[in-house]
Amino acid sequence: MSKEVFSIEFAGRTLTVETGQVAKQANGAVVVRYGDTTVITAATMGKMTLGDFFPLTVNYEEKMYAAGKFPGGFNKREGRASTDATLTARLIDRPIRPMFAEGFRNEVQVINTVLSYDANATARMSAMFGSSLSLAISDIPFDGPIAGVEVAYVNGEYVINPSLEQKELSELELSVAGTDKAINMVESGAKELSEEVMLGALLAGHAAVKELIAFQKAIVEKVGKEKAEVELLQVDNALAEEVQATYNTELQVAVKNADKVVREAETKAVKDKALAEYEEKFAEDENLKIILRDVAEILEQMEHAEVRRLIIEEKVRPDGRQIDEIRQLDAEIDFLPRTITHGSGLFTRGQTQALSTLTLAPMGEAQIIDGLDVEYKKRFMHHYNFPQYSVGETGRYGAPGRREIGHGALGERALTQVLPSLEEFPYAIRLVAEVLESNGSSSQASICAGTLALMAGGVPIKAPVAGIAMGLISDGSDYTILTDIQGLEDHFGDMDFKVAGTRDGITALQMDIKIQGITAEILAEALAQAKVARMQILDVIEATIAAPRSELAPSAPKIDTIKIDEDKIKIVIGKGGETIDKIIAETGVKIDIDEEGLCSIFSSDQAAIDRTKEIIAELVRVAKVGDIYDAKVVRIESFGAFVNLFGKTDAMVHISEMAWARTAKVEDVVKLGDIVKVKIMKIDDKGRVDASMRALLEKPADYVKPERKPRERRENNGNHRNNFRKNDHRNGNGNTGEHRFEQRERHTHVDNEFPELSTKKPE
Repeated sequence: MSKEVFSIEFAGRTLTVETGQVAKQANGAVVVRYGDTTVITAATMGKMTLGDFFPLTVNYEEKMYAAGKFPGGFNKREGRASTDATLTARLIDRPIRPMFAEGFRNEVQVINTVLSYDANATARMSAMFGSSLSLAISDIPFDGPIAGVEVAYVNGEYVINPSLEQKELSELELSVAGTDKAINMVESGAKELSEEVMLGALLAGHAAVKELIAFQKAIVEKVGKEKAEVELLQVDNALAEEVQATYNTELQVAVKNADKVVREAETKAVKDKALAEYEEKFAEDENLKIILRDVAEILEQMEHAEVRRLIIEEKVRPDGRQIDEIRQLDAEIDFLPRTITHGSGLFTRGQTQALSTLTLAPMGEAQIIDGLDVEYKKRFMHHYNFPQYSVGETGRYGAPGRREIGHGALGERALTQVLPSLEEFPYAIRLVAEVLESNGSSSQASICAGTLALMAGGVPIKAPVAGIAMGLISDGSDYTILTDIQGLEDHFGDMDFKVAGTRDGITALQMDIKIQGITAEILAEALAQAKVARMQILDVIEATIAAPRSELAPSAPKIDTIKIDEDKIKIVIGKGGETIDKIIAETGVKIDIDEEGLCSIFSSDQAAIDRTKEIIAELVRVAKVGDIYDAKVVRIESFGAFVNLFGKTDAMVHISEMAWARTAKVEDVVKLGDIVKVKIMKIDDKGRVDASMRALLEKPADYVKPERKPRERRENNGNHRNNFRKNDHRNGNGNTGEHRFEQRERHTHVDNEFPELSTKKPE
């Protein structure tokens, strides 16, 4: 196939698709160019597997050359996917997965590689577009296309695929995807926006999605391949009828048990019984393995059908709750000792329980993010752990998987919106959620536990945040929205819609669905129902701890800040770090200074922090004209006296500025070590300070300004100036030059900053 190129203008940029030139051995491949962002996507299909799930893999690979950067680290080669890349891969997987037929078990891989990166032209949504289109033009059975966009909310207006500058101004960070008929994926963080604003953003995003899908369909019509026929996992109808007739009644009874542990044990007992009987019945059959696989699938479908029937027809949930009822709630703070940890919160909702632990540290501990964007420090981290014992199972332990990373990121988005600014609270903040028990929506429990830990730890958050998960059971013509879904309802349901927020608005959304999309009406109803539940959870949180504690835990590090001008940073650091090292040695603190001059001081001793602030303040203190000081006389010359104003800053008081009366000798007025009151009169462009004593004295009534005698003209004036300059450059050996240098010396930094003015003799 020869190269084909297609282009449209979309959201203020040119979107170009190329196919037929590269990666031609893949089932489908496209190059997507959006602005200066370039992404290549290749989709391939393998053989059918006998597993009980669809083996779809979606990767999003960031190549540092795409941003003109070297990879960090020793090897200088891309390694494990970054957190952002992992989250993007999940973002693409979620709207694509429902678009494959039930029973499809062929392995499919969709690999997105970012070849060039334009921060103002979204690479994530370009990759999602490429993923859908590569599948749609291939022979892989795919019931798409789908597409996604980013939505910002700037000055009351929705912006599709915003620029970097618009993202900075936005109150919303939303990714929405779907088909041309309905939305099927949502991921969002928001600054306490109302349900109405959020729904408007979803609909604005979906309208833009429809444009992209129309573009894809036009491309598919021209270059799309005929879809391959693949075998779908199906069970024998006669076997299904036989299993249902034998075990349906027992399974229905087991499903209705309200306790998850007991229910799972009883349903497992029914399934094990059926499998054992069929294994015995077909022990000699060469297709025994396939028969047992089909029996297990039939039993799963029976359980699935019964749970959905009960909810849709009888409005009965497996644990007996009403459709809008939350399970029993419990909240506790200080589960861990405050003498060791900085804050902790335990949140329980039914059989789901999360423990969140707060750790505070100096900004030097903040995470450095080095990806395709400009390197930056990440101040707040929310990590989520899901041990297998939380569901009573054994399993893999090791590095966090995509699910754990995704749930942690969702909690991070929800809580970021209420954190104090760095100036208000100069700490790096880490929350770690340990799921101790799980029966649905542990990610939202971790948000609630995180709120408790932050407040218990004394972090001055703007408002508590609570999260709730909504579910959907639909038969095509009728639907039921469920509040606070449990594991069984999530597993057999059609939607998992997570909503987190404060009393004033939504801070995070996430939606995954197993059907091909949901309507605006369902979204609006789910948001309204979730708001009611959120308020109930907030009641429990606020009854446990009404507001953040006014003081940090005794174990928490003490941090204070002082802001200095950027041009003073080098003074505090000193040559080769000499000055800052001396401060640290004297006080025992840790100091972090950012490029904007914010000095963060960390110590367990508040007195040491206060002393450090004093030292830094003195180092960067600047005299101003009009300031008055009690200054110490530190040097006397025939023309005046030098006085120390503060720290290393001196001023010169000329003999004529010591008193209103004529002063014959400096020593007649001041002596070394005297404390005199002076007023700053002038600061020249080199920072040299002139001060006056007499400006603070009452002017005598009979004071007459002395007349200045005119200078005598000298015959050899030019030669005199030349001789004067020669003396000037004899390093103080000539009397005239020496006197001039002494007159111009003003600041104690002079020996370092103005060596040509120094009168200091070498040691």
